[in-house]
Amino acid sequence: MPPPLDLLPPLLSGLAVTAGLTVGGTIVAAVAAFTAGLAQLSRRWYLRIISIVYIDLFRGTSALVQLFWAYFALPMLGVELSAMATGIWVLGLNIGAYGAEVVRGAIQAVPQEQREAAIALNFTPRQTLWRIIIPQAIPAMLPPFGNLLIELLKSTALVSMITLSELTFQGQMLRASTLRSAEIFALVLVLYFLLAQIIAFIIRRLERKFAVGR
Repeated sequence: MPPPLDLLPPLLSGLAVTAGLTVGGTIVAAVAAFTAGLAQLSRRWYLRIISIVYIDLFRGTSALVQLFWAYFALPMLGVELSAMATGIWVLGLNIGAYGAEVVRGAIQAVPQEQREAAIALNFTPRQTLWRIIIPQAIPAMLPPFGNLLIELLKSTALVSMITLSELTFQGQMLRASTLRSAEIFALVLVLYFLLAQIIAFIIRRLERKFAVGR
């Protein structure tokens, strides 16, 4: 392959790890965000406290320290995770803590009249939430969720600190062996940019889908 494309094969192996971390982290983040966001609005005080502790803990501490703690300290407590699993869980829970505030804010932004209409139609609280409130809140959640997922993508570079060879780490290793820094990191930038554009495209498609009929 002609330069600089001859540098792509090792970078693509790192790209696969980065993409896997992003997809896995997205699933964890979505579940954590909805769970904690809804828990904050629960009538049960202990659920509110648990969600607040989770959100404050992950938003108030460094993602890098969280990775170190999960990978190096948890095994001392009898919980051992692979580097990939650690990256997915920690980055997902970290972004999920921010996403929980998005979920809470979007739900609270739904007009009170919608809840009153649901009561008039004799909907149960569960039916009101899932049939009336959530469908109207999702379009408001999507743009900030898109931003958070791009932040998740960029945060995957941190996992090189726990021995995982993702895209940035592969770029650093390749630079050390070839000294072609400009070409290598230009390709790394392009690959990150392409992944970010894929995320943005998916979010825009979802926005259009949920906007139908509004």
